[in-house]
Amino acid sequence: MTIQEILEHYWKHKEFRPLQEEIIQSVLIGRDTLALLPTGGGKSVCFQVPALAKEGICLVISPLIALMKDQVENLHAKGINAVSIVSGMTKREVDVALDNCIYNDVKFLYLSPERLLSELVKERIRHMQVNLIAVDEAHCISQWGYDFRPPYLHLADLRELHPNVPVLALTATATADVAEDIQQKLGFKQSNVFRQSFERKNISYVVQHQENKLQKMLDVIKGVKGSGIVYVRSRKETVGIAQMLNQHGYPADFYHAGLEAGVRSLKQENWKNNKTRIIVATNAFGMGIDKPDVRFVIHQDIPESLEAYYQEAGRAGRDGQKSYAVLLYNYGDRYKLEKKFEMNFPAIDEIKKVYHSLGNYYQLAYGTGEGVSFDLDIGDFCATYKLDPIKTLNALKFLERNEYVSFTESVFLPSRFRFLADHEELYKFQIQYAAWDGFVKTILRSYAGAFDNYVSIREFDLARRMNASVQQVIEGLQQLQKMDVLNYIPQTDKPQVTFLSQRLDIKDVVIDRAYIEQRKQVFRQKMEAVFYYAEAPNCRSRMLLSYFDEHNAHKCGICDVCLEEKRLFNINSVTDKITSEIAQALAGEPLSLDELMQAVATGSDKERIAVIRLLLDAGKIKTDGERYYV
Repeated sequence: MTIQEILEHYWKHKEFRPLQEEIIQSVLIGRDTLALLPTGGGKSVCFQVPALAKEGICLVISPLIALMKDQVENLHAKGINAVSIVSGMTKREVDVALDNCIYNDVKFLYLSPERLLSELVKERIRHMQVNLIAVDEAHCISQWGYDFRPPYLHLADLRELHPNVPVLALTATATADVAEDIQQKLGFKQSNVFRQSFERKNISYVVQHQENKLQKMLDVIKGVKGSGIVYVRSRKETVGIAQMLNQHGYPADFYHAGLEAGVRSLKQENWKNNKTRIIVATNAFGMGIDKPDVRFVIHQDIPESLEAYYQEAGRAGRDGQKSYAVLLYNYGDRYKLEKKFEMNFPAIDEIKKVYHSLGNYYQLAYGTGEGVSFDLDIGDFCATYKLDPIKTLNALKFLERNEYVSFTESVFLPSRFRFLADHEELYKFQIQYAAWDGFVKTILRSYAGAFDNYVSIREFDLARRMNASVQQVIEGLQQLQKMDVLNYIPQTDKPQVTFLSQRLDIKDVVIDRAYIEQRKQVFRQKMEAVFYYAEAPNCRSRMLLSYFDEHNAHKCGICDVCLEEKRLFNINSVTDKITSEIAQALAGEPLSLDELMQAVATGSDKERIAVIRLLLDAGKIKTDGERYYV
């Protein structure tokens, strides 16, 4: 099939969006390609279509596990075979998934970058027929980016495994320096960038300087009809503000990463289908959600970077209709962000203490633990060792940079299982243990493919079919595991820590001080850019575009600064015209106030009186109490 036929067959679209076709053609002729497309620009189509047009499998690297799972589910719904390998999966699960990529007709393998640290994964990728390497959120590879992820640096290893396979790097947010760094780090054979303008002509960017942010938020929601997102910093705020909005008659719900996956999914669907008008969320919400009719995005708290702000604000108005991105700001926000800056960079001794405490928490002996993953209850861990949670999370990032551990926040993996016995062995088991026959038959009828792959399983559904309790089903699965009939892995929804090397004595842990100083510098620059955007009296759209190196942009005419300029211009224009008409009217003979008011055609009565007072104060006209004259 041609790429147009693939687009129509799988996506039901007759035409590509701007730049998509050019990017796809570049990849198809084997060129390394960097695609800079704004939020909602259709990045996934740029690698999915060419991968389907060629023999072999496409490797997709993404740090966003929820987005990976969504894309895999969407591909399955289209009848396309795709798998994902993420943190939290067992070694056997990974092994089976990689085998399927080599020997079966899998078209897409989604990987978190941490997985490329595994020699097992790299060795198996070597034996795959790879047709494309797609790097999503490619700004994560750049140390000058706002969201640098150290494991991304290992993407160069993929190029060594398949040197003739093109790389397609994609991001919605990259400055010129970051774009250059991406290409260098990914070993582009020559520079090749497709850049769509970051201008969003239908979005009115607004910064409101307000002490009473809640009241202003209500004013915005009352004034703008339709669906919206309110971004806040803490999980607690999501709940409180959603409750307040409901009390004021605005159907709202809250969303954050601490909710169970099923609950998150339901809240998301209700909002997408307009059953809920407003979602109040942390920045965990929105990635990969293609809702076209979002009319407003309100930031209750200041973002850490303009990249993050542009991406979140850009979730408004994807249908091209007029929409609003509102940042509520006061000078207390400056203090809060400065404070966060300090918390983002723990001292080296604090970083080492977190590493040492992790080893104790999991009771790892020195010299052991390499490649082992653990669930991490941040609250319990910090309480046990009297650590600050925010500093601890940031310490984990620096330990990740030095490749002592990898850390993935809130990974939800459903329960899954795979038969260890083959068809014949299972049949013999059912005859030998007749009491288990009904249980096994219900599983076989409910889930296909479990002899070859790990299959997601819902204990609640099985319990309903068996007329049993969920606990009885779980105990049954555990018992079958002990009898070597199947392998059962219960669901998890906790952050994951993986020790990348054996546990070291604290005195042997080396932290890169120069790297920490570099990250401080980058964070400081990003923070100052946000302050400038919030405080400078310049066109908001122009400031954003300039930040992303579009320096010759026109004023948007619809942001709060442009609208205020128009208002002042109109006032001045009306004042000048009224002044001119008063001068003409009084050029002949003195007039009473009523006569003078009737002689002026421009403006309202209020505006005419205001100009007359101005002219009196300036001595341009005079009055004897009854008549006015020059």
